[in-house]
Amino acid sequence: MINSMLIASLVILSLAILGCLYRLIKGPSMNDRIMSLDTIGIILLSMIAVLCMLFRTTVYFDIILLIGILTFIGTTALARYIERGDVIERTNDESDR
Repeated sequence: MINSMLIASLVILSLAILGCLYRLIKGPSMNDRIMSLDTIGIILLSMIAVLCMLFRTTVYFDIILLIGILTFIGTTALARYIERGDVIERTNDESDR
């Protein structure tokens, strides 16, 4: 019973990724595209967690952490780019003196 529920949740999560891919391609603004990329990352995390439960293993926990960190860094970098126009601030050392 639980295996069929886990497989059904994988199917639903796959459909959610398809919806996010549509918004990523068709999105009218850059904010929509960024949110769809962030949502795809979160859905991938949940799909890997469901696979861990389905296979009854903890091997994929490192992958979950890695995807979570990369999703967070990517989202913050894109938000900073939209807000300021650059990701890394470059300061002129001579003007600070």
